[in-house]
Formats: sequence, C-alpha cells, structure tokens
Amino acid sequence: MKDIPFHKPHITEEEIAGVVEALKSGWLTMGPQTLKFEEEFSHFLGSKHSISLNSCTAALHLALKVIGLDREDEVIVPTTTFTSTAEVVCYFGAKPVIVDVERDTHNIDVSCVERAITDRTRAIIPVHFAGQPCDMDEIMDMAKQRRLHVIEDAAHAIPAKYHDRYIGTIGDMTCFSFYATKTLTTGEGGMITTANDAWAERLRSIRQHGISKDAWKRYSKEGSWYYEVLEAGYKYNMTDMHAALGLSQMNRINQISKKRKEFQSFRVTEFQRYKKKNKKRILYLLNLFLIQFMKEYPYTTIFILRILKCSTILLAKFLTHRNL
Repeated sequence: MKDIPFHKPHITEEEIAGVVEALKSGWLTMGPQTLKFEEEFSHFLGSKHSISLNSCTAALHLALKVIGLDREDEVIVPTTTFTSTAEVVCYFGAKPVIVDVERDTHNIDVSCVERAITDRTRAIIPVHFAGQPCDMDEIMDMAKQRRLHVIEDAAHAIPAKYHDRYIGTIGDMTCFSFYATKTLTTGEGGMITTANDAWAERLRSIRQHGISKDAWKRYSKEGSWYYEVLEAGYKYNMTDMHAALGLSQMNRINQISKKRKEFQSFRVTEFQRYKKKNKKRILYLLNLFLIQFMKEYPYTTIFILRILKCSTILLAKFLTHRNL
C-alpha cells in the first residue's frame, strides 16, 4: 500500500520554465514578476487591489495592523481553523474571541458571532473552511450594523465563489494562502485583496519595512533611488521566484481546482464501494473511532473526517500502523 504524501502540488513544465526564467533574469527579490502576479490575481478575482506577501499569516497580521487593532481590543474567530487566525490577534496584545462553528460545514456560526460581540470587538475573521464560503451576506450585514471590520481568512478558498462573486471581493480585506498544500501554490506565499485605496497603499509600504518604494521601484531603469521610511514595518514581501511559480499556477487555476474536485469525488465513491465490500470491517472502524465523512463540497481543498469518539492521535497511530 502506498504512503499518502503530505502534499503533492501539480507542477508542470510551464511552472518550471517560469521559475527558471525568473532566476536567469538576475532579479530574484520582489520585482516585475511579483507585480505581474498581483495584476493577474486582481484580474482573475475582480478585486481592485491585490498585495502579495510571504504568507497568509503575514496577510492577516497586516490586515489587522491597517484597521488599527490595539491592546485589549477583541477579534472574533472560529474554533476550527489553523493557529495563525487567532495567533495574529495576539501580536497586538488584543484578545481572540473564539466562537463555535456549524456542525455540517465547520464554518463560523453567525448566531455565535452575534452573541460574542462586545464594546471592545473590532473585527470578525470568518474562515472559509475547506474552501466553502461562509454566509457572507449575514456576516457583512451584522458587521455593518455594529461597525465592525470583516477580514476573511481565505487560505483554502481560491477559486471559491459566493453568489457568483469570487471570494476576495466581498469583505473589507481577504487573506489568501499559497502554501505548498493549497490549490494555487508558490511554495510559501500569501495575498491580501481589498477595495480600499488607503489600506492598499499602506499595505504595500509596511510589507517592506514601511519604506515608500520597494527595491524594483528604486533600482530599475525607470526607478529612482530616493525613498522615505514612513513607519516601522515588516519584512513580509514576496519574491519574483515565488511569484513566477504563482503566475504559471494562475494560468491553470480552474484546471487544478477541477482536478481536486475529481479527487474528492473519487474518495467518496471509493469509500462507499469499500463500505459495501467490507461491511464488517468498516463498521468496526466506524464504531471504534466513530468517523464521519463530511459531505462533498464544491470548492473543497481537503478531505475531511469528523472523529467523534477517540483522539486524532490514536486514529493517526492506528492508520500509520496499517501504512495509511
């Protein structure tokens, strides 16, 4: 039986050629490939601004930075997510308020969000779990009424749509991940989309130490060496090597997404077939671990198991022992 790898991105000769071209250009850090990637990303989603970064964690951090999050402020996040969603709130000395998720979708439960809002709440971070969009109409209406910011964690959610609008064009800001396991990968990387001109301008500055011009704008033929340090920023920019990989992936994003859906359907079909063929054995597994296969989602990036009886550690040992 074959081992299942941690990740296996769909890399073609197009991606390899793109990265090699970036290497041969002699410009390896943020430059023309990065700017082109941002433009193509905006064009695909229909977003006004796309600001590339070196991770989704950086994107979430800077999104909270530009809304002015402060000590003792509160940000509402779902209980089912990766650590960075809540972690970045702590960077500011603020409090992540963790609320429950819906049983069927594992997306943030809007009724729980409403009960968790206090005078200190500044923002809501809905996570589009496994790429399935949250109920953005309800979330945006609630945020508008309570004067809260909505920063979407869309680490799983490209190219997901909500009511015919791409995720990345709805909330105040949307943060994407291009980690190795994601539908679109740059190895490591992230992106923020927003329609707010002032936020976009500041994001472009603080991703590179808070300076007024990046290296490409200073040292390319069209550039000027002079720059100002506007504020203390961070080293969060993307590089042209990563962007070159992202550009090639963007050209095939719908193809890659379709392939993932096919894999998802295959897993569901094979599980059902195995269940019929090995009824006693599968019932033993289900009774032992009380595993539930969650429903098939149109934009899922991961295959989800709900474990009701034992710990995930025990299940992992059980599967590892059987070379799964």
